[in-house]
Amino acid sequence: MDIEKKLSALSNWTKIRESSSIQRKIKFKDFKEAWNFMNLVAEKAEELDHHPEWLNVYNRVEIILSTHDQGGITNLDIELAKFIDSIS
Repeated sequence: MDIEKKLSALSNWTKIRESSSIQRKIKFKDFKEAWNFMNLVAEKAEELDHHPEWLNVYNRVEIILSTHDQGGITNLDIELAKFIDSIS
């Protein structure tokens, strides 16, 4: 299955054309809930050896995924995005 088809299955993510990345913004109840979510993502990212770009402000988390050494979105980004969707 090609990347574009896999991307179409990720309804919570937006493709950022100028950077060949995907992005998702998530709002949580409070900072503690956002931080717990980020800890779970960090553990998965370590397991995959694939780390997100992200920003956390109080109860909001913005995540950007791209495989920089491959110049765009790869299966690693799709796998991490699916994991993020499953826990958010």
